[in-house]
Amino acid sequence: MPTPTPATDLPLLPLPTPGTAADPAVLIIYTGGTVGMAVSRTGELVPMQFGRLDRKMPELARLGLRLSLLSWPEPIDSSNVTPQDWLRLAALIGQHYADFDGFVILHGTDTMAYSAAALSYVLEHLGKPVIFTGAQVPVGRSRSDAQRNLITALEIAAARHPRAHTVRVPEVGVFFNDVLIRGTRAKKVESQQFAAFKSENYPPLARAGISLEFSDKSIRLLPAAPLKVHTRLEEKVAVLRLFPGLSQAVVEAILGVEGLRGAVLETYGSGNAPTASWFLRCLQAARARGIHLLNVSQCEEGRVTQGTYETSAQLTDLGVLGGDDITSEAAVTKLMYVLGLGLSEERTRSLLTQDLRGEITQ
Repeated sequence: MPTPTPATDLPLLPLPTPGTAADPAVLIIYTGGTVGMAVSRTGELVPMQFGRLDRKMPELARLGLRLSLLSWPEPIDSSNVTPQDWLRLAALIGQHYADFDGFVILHGTDTMAYSAAALSYVLEHLGKPVIFTGAQVPVGRSRSDAQRNLITALEIAAARHPRAHTVRVPEVGVFFNDVLIRGTRAKKVESQQFAAFKSENYPPLARAGISLEFSDKSIRLLPAAPLKVHTRLEEKVAVLRLFPGLSQAVVEAILGVEGLRGAVLETYGSGNAPTASWFLRCLQAARARGIHLLNVSQCEEGRVTQGTYETSAQLTDLGVLGGDDITSEAAVTKLMYVLGLGLSEERTRSLLTQDLRGEITQ
């Protein structure tokens, strides 16, 4: 199991905006991605100088916020993000949690949904906004979405309920192209359009038009409790996506990985899988070795209901757990989180089927 990641000592950079002591304080954490790139005078993409962010985005001065920045020493492409990076992000938020009203994480889009889901799990009892955002087009390019996404993400991170005067969105969320999505519900669906993320099985938490419109009934409001930052994720998990022609050798190779603790089965429709004897024997052997199997539908709007058809009934008998309408991204990170807790077999299986962070529709 990975070594716990401590809070880092990255320098905190206050940004020169005219916020006062009475204004909300928001911490921007830059990890990498297109949103942190700018176009040079010669037309090349270069890392943005975040100390001059107020010059690139003069609109920040009109937000009435106290802004500070933490930047990864070496920005990383989101394709290279690892579970250790998630733990590092969580540690940073825990380190600065008492000093800020909200957090905005600038992140590449390719694995943003995984990162948002992972942070949702490891930040237990979260009572402040942690909003992921990024861009499809860098600052300086015509029709860039970077400024709009960042500015609105900051507004959401600082938003208070007009009547209750409490935090408006005490959750991890993904804001992109005028829509705020729960962190455990986001899925990247576009690489060429601004609407890069969707939440097929749960309504948006907010929409940004002329004004910000929050869906209060969709936002999770939990009893106040001290933030608990978890420091362990089990990385020995796998994904087995079913397809016609999937061979026994491939299934055995994936489920036979030494030390494997869990696997997400991406099945058909409402959780259906082949009934071939060799396939069922592979699953049975995996369960006998203590591997936890979580059944997730390949359909974007799918929901697993094991037992509806004969082709899924046997999975329940073998000990495969139904994932309901959880996304693959949330399922993978949930496995890492729950297995990292080091609990008993019974308790682990119970948590894997419970709704922990709004990832499953009740």
